Amino acid sequence: MDSLFQYSNQLITQVDVAFTRYLYDKINWQNRLLGLIGPRGVGKTTLILQYIKNNLNLQETLYVTAEDFYFAKNRLTDLAYDFVKAGGKYLFVDEIHKYPDWSKELKLIYDYHQELKVVFTGSSILDIKKGSADLSRRAVVYSMQGLSFREYLILFNQLEIRSYSIDEIVNQQVDVPQIPHPLPLFDNYLKKGYYPFAREDDFGLKLQQVVNQTLEVDIPTYAQMNVSTGRKLKQLLAIVAQSVPFKPNMSKIAEMLNISRNNIADYLLFMEDAGMIAQLRSQTEGIRALGKVDKVYLENSNLVYSLAHDNQNKGNIRETFFLNQLKVNHQVVSSSFGDFKIGTMDFEVGGKGKGEKQIKTAEKGYLVKDDIERGYLNTIPLWHFGLMY
Repeated sequence: MDSLFQYSNQLITQVDVAFTRYLYDKINWQNRLLGLIGPRGVGKTTLILQYIKNNLNLQETLYVTAEDFYFAKNRLTDLAYDFVKAGGKYLFVDEIHKYPDWSKELKLIYDYHQELKVVFTGSSILDIKKGSADLSRRAVVYSMQGLSFREYLILFNQLEIRSYSIDEIVNQQVDVPQIPHPLPLFDNYLKKGYYPFAREDDFGLKLQQVVNQTLEVDIPTYAQMNVSTGRKLKQLLAIVAQSVPFKPNMSKIAEMLNISRNNIADYLLFMEDAGMIAQLRSQTEGIRALGKVDKVYLENSNLVYSLAHDNQNKGNIRETFFLNQLKVNHQVVSSSFGDFKIGTMDFEVGGKGKGEKQIKTAEKGYLVKDDIERGYLNTIPLWHFGLMY
């Protein structure tokens, strides 16, 4: 265990705490069993190391990754037992889904060590959901996504800007004098500002690795797919990437990929949970779940630039950004008037010359325009919606 403590303290000491993600202050860290899940590469490990450094006594805290060689010969329950016996109070387990039978052992740790607080993270939402049956009454789980445009401005450009609610945005209350010309910065964000690791070298290569690991390892492992089916996922993602946006025709896709039509919806759902795509559904009434899928987008604009190659349709990028930023705090569905509907508000997303024809009859219709710096009346700059978290 000495080597684990040494590695833990080294990582905690080295982590930069100057900037913390949007979820940092929203998490109730007092929960006895706490989960932080989300797509690969969005900064979950950094967030928990920052919390430890800012708030906890290192003598009572241990950070481990489930990929550590220690667990080749040792069980997580035994580590927790020894840790508590030595006076430990806070155990952080990263990449928990890489550990066999992780959910059962977390349940045992929770039941046997009531004085111990446990925080776990998982790079793949899929694996966490698969194993969560035993933890449903015990674990409080938070989901995290990539950087907002606001967070990008802080992290990449040292521009401190507060977050704005959707009501403030539609009522033209955004005031950011510290960025007189936001459009060049916004364009950079759309290309490589969603993932914190974009500050490092070889961003394009690392993003491709995230995509490959998700499609070739995470999803096939969860869904018990063979290698050839994993390749079909990459082909399906390529189809989505080169559409503007993609309107699912299950029969046509099945024919193109030479797979059963009945499997397509499951594959898309797997990729949505893994943070590769976002599905826009129609609105339904009553207690039923959301309706049928109207459109399929890549999860964020960085993926569009990485995967779409010569088919980086500007309209698709605009809509991808809008859906990505709004779905964090709002239920976004398709609109019969415009592109998106949130509550009683309908939004039509377009470029500088976009007209109001489609939303003219909407009760609360808003025109969201790219390539403009300031808003007026019911016309709102697209970049304003990147300031919401």
